[in-house]
Amino acid sequence: MKRTHIRFLSHQPWSIPLIVLSTLCLILILTITLLLGLQKSVSESDSLFSHSESSDSNSDTVNALPSLPRFAYLISGTKGDGGRVKRLLQAVYHPRNYYVLHLDVEAEDSERLELAKYVKSETVMRELRNVMVIGKANLVTYKGPTMIACTLHAIAVLLKQAKQWDWFINLSASDYPLMPQDDILHIFSYLPRDLNFLEHTSSVGWKEFQSARPIIIDPGLYHPKKSGVFWAKEKRSMPSSFKLFMGSPWVMLTRSFLEFCVWGWDNLPRTLLMYYTNFLSSPEGYFHTTVCNNKDYQNTTVNHDLRYMRWDNPPKQHPLNLTVEHFDDMVQSGALFARKFAKDDPVLNKIDEELLRRPISRYAPGGWCGGNSVLGTDPCMVNGSPDVIKPSVSSKRLEKLILTLLSSENFRSKHCK
Repeated sequence: MKRTHIRFLSHQPWSIPLIVLSTLCLILILTITLLLGLQKSVSESDSLFSHSESSDSNSDTVNALPSLPRFAYLISGTKGDGGRVKRLLQAVYHPRNYYVLHLDVEAEDSERLELAKYVKSETVMRELRNVMVIGKANLVTYKGPTMIACTLHAIAVLLKQAKQWDWFINLSASDYPLMPQDDILHIFSYLPRDLNFLEHTSSVGWKEFQSARPIIIDPGLYHPKKSGVFWAKEKRSMPSSFKLFMGSPWVMLTRSFLEFCVWGWDNLPRTLLMYYTNFLSSPEGYFHTTVCNNKDYQNTTVNHDLRYMRWDNPPKQHPLNLTVEHFDDMVQSGALFARKFAKDDPVLNKIDEELLRRPISRYAPGGWCGGNSVLGTDPCMVNGSPDVIKPSVSSKRLEKLILTLLSSENFRSKHCK
C-alpha cells in the first residue's frame, strides 16, 4: 500500500484565539470534498473477526483479508507533560497511523522544542513524516470551550495534512494503551468505517443545572494568559431547536463525521459551536449533540468510549488514578485505553512488560518492525511493511467487547435517544 507522506509541523502558526472565528478560518483554508457515504452497519456474528492471528507476505492470504484501517491521534498535554507525551507516543506508534502532539501554552517552549527534536531524530518518524508537533501552542482552559477548540484545531490539521485515515482518537498525557496497535488494527479492519464510538445520553440529569443552564465565559478566548472560567449571573433555558446529549469527552470518531463538523456544509455544527462557547466542559457535549441531531449520523453511534476508568461514588469531575491493583480489571475490560495514570506510576511498567511487550524508551513492537532483536537491538528501528500485523491475545478481549457492543441487544437500542 502506498504510504502517504505528510509535512512536519514543528513551527507552524496554528493558533485559535476565538472559537467561532477558528471554525470560519478552518473552512476557508480547507477545500470542500464529497461527503463519504455511510456503510452498512454490522450485526453480531461469530465469524466477524475470523482471520488468522497475523497477516503475511503471501499475496493470496493478504488479498483475502479486509484492508487495515488508519487511525489519527491527538495526544495532548500541558506543562511538565513532555516526557509523558513521548512515552505515550512510543506506546501507540504505528507507521500506518498519524499523530498530532500538542503541549498547551502553559508548557515551556523548551519542552515543546525538545518534543519536536525527538520526533525529528527518530528514523522511522522522520522517513514517514506521520507525526506532527504543534509549534504555536493553543491556550486551553480547564472546563472551557478552548478545550474543544484545541481538538477541532488538531482535527483540521489532520484533515488537511493526512490524506487517508478512518478514525480519530483523542488521548491525554495521563492515558495509556492496554493493547498493541496490531490488535486494534486487526479487529477494526472488520468493522464498517462509519461507526462513531462515543458514550452519550440525552438524560443529562444534574448536568442540566451544572453545565447547560449556566452561562460561562472562557477568558482564553480573548486573552493570552491562562485563567479559570467565570460564570455570568444570568441562566439560559434549554434549547428547543436541538436536543442536548452529553457523555465522555474521550471519543473515537470517523473522518466523514469530522469533515461534517469542520467543513460545515450544514449549519448545525456552526450553530452548536456557538452554543457550546458558553457551555461548561464543552468536550462532554459538542460531538455528542452534533452526531445525535443529524439524521445522517445519528444511527452510526456505538455507545461506548472504549476506555477503562474507575470513578468515585458519586462520580467527581475526574476518574480515580489507576494503580497496579486495577491491572486485572483493566485487562479483562477489553478496552483500548485506560485513564488516568499518575506520572511514572509502576502500573505503566507492568502494562509495557505484560501487554505491550515494550522495552524501556522504545516503540511497542508489532508486525511492522523489520529488524532483529539479537544482541539487544531494537527491531523497530528497521521499518518493515506497515501492512503486516501480529495480533496478540489482547485482540480476543477486544473482539469480545466489540461483539457485545454491536449485539442486537445493545447496538440499535443505544443509539441517540
